[in-house]
Amino acid sequence: MDIRRDDLVKKRRIRRIIYIVVGLLAVASVTLAVSRLKPAPPSVDKATVWVEPVKRGPMLLEVRGLGSLVPEDLLVVSAPIDGRVARRLLLPGSPVTANTVLMELTNPAQDQAVVDAEWQLKAGEAQYTSMKAQLDSSLLDEKAKAAQVQSDYIKAKLNADRDTELAKRGLGSELNAKESKAEADAQATSNDIEKQQLTVSEASAKAQLDEQQAKVESLRAMYDLKKSQLDSLSNVRAGADGVLQELDVEVGQQVPAGTPLAKVMQPTHLKAELKIPETQANEVLIGQKASIDTRNGIVPGHVERVDPAVVEGSVTVDVKLDGELPKGARADLSVEGTIEIENLPDVVYMGRPAFGQPNSKVGIFRLDEDGRIASRVQVQLGRESVNAAEVLSGLQPGDKVILSDMSQWDAFNKIRLD
Repeated sequence: MDIRRDDLVKKRRIRRIIYIVVGLLAVASVTLAVSRLKPAPPSVDKATVWVEPVKRGPMLLEVRGLGSLVPEDLLVVSAPIDGRVARRLLLPGSPVTANTVLMELTNPAQDQAVVDAEWQLKAGEAQYTSMKAQLDSSLLDEKAKAAQVQSDYIKAKLNADRDTELAKRGLGSELNAKESKAEADAQATSNDIEKQQLTVSEASAKAQLDEQQAKVESLRAMYDLKKSQLDSLSNVRAGADGVLQELDVEVGQQVPAGTPLAKVMQPTHLKAELKIPETQANEVLIGQKASIDTRNGIVPGHVERVDPAVVEGSVTVDVKLDGELPKGARADLSVEGTIEIENLPDVVYMGRPAFGQPNSKVGIFRLDEDGRIASRVQVQLGRESVNAAEVLSGLQPGDKVILSDMSQWDAFNKIRLD
């Protein structure tokens, strides 16, 4: 009986070892199988992604930028001389004409300068009048002397003619005739000299008067300048028809000459100033068609100027408006502009993805036939427009792709759309 009991215990032990070995082998097999399984693709709500098909056909290449309406012609009104702002007569937004007074400035030193210039002008005019009287008196004396010399010459010539005639007839001596002729010749020379002297005196008098007159005109010009400066200071005018856009000074402010005081613009002459990203601005050319969205209507236009400089990652592009502005459009109004670069007649394209740059390779999720699984494929992009991107390789027309930002799924090559 003891022998039988030992055999039974031994058999139970062997059976237990076999069970343990089989269990370990089963666990190892399951572990190996699980480790070889691929992870299931994550689920993404289909309503949260942007899906569009790849197409083939014409693609309009455009660039877009934000900006504002700015005046084509802006007149800056500056202080003519130093002054202090005494009054502001208008506020920005007021319509003005060229003669509208915007503000009044004062400068006591300029008031005194006008008075001094006026007195200097009056002194110069008085000096001219006095000089003219003196010269006229001297010329009268010269003319009287010349007249007397001419009279003496005429008398001497008459005497000489008389004595010569008497001598010919034998009624007078030849000596008297010769003496009379000599006297007449001497008087003729004196008469010529006196005429020349009178001519020189008249020319000298004219030169002196012209010189003094020039001084008077110079003093008058200085007085007119000082008075004009005072008037322009006391009555700062708009200088052009339009709308007062800005007043850059306050009452009581001291302003040096040349300080900008106000800006006047013509509200009907506006252009759009757009900021185009520098990566898209290299194909913008003068003359290209554009459209400006004012939020109250779209106005056609064309590119008028492209700034050669890049400022904070963007290029300034001026668009001249070819159509009428809608009501309410004014300077500094925020606008959005679209510029037509080129019309590509036959290309493979898709909607512009939320990621990727022009002429770069990006990973894009492409849907399978049933639209439930999306796999990542490498796509070579070409040129990009506002709402479209050219596909050079990696996709075919008819493929459906996800264009929304999928950066949170970068660790997966497949996703499931639920």
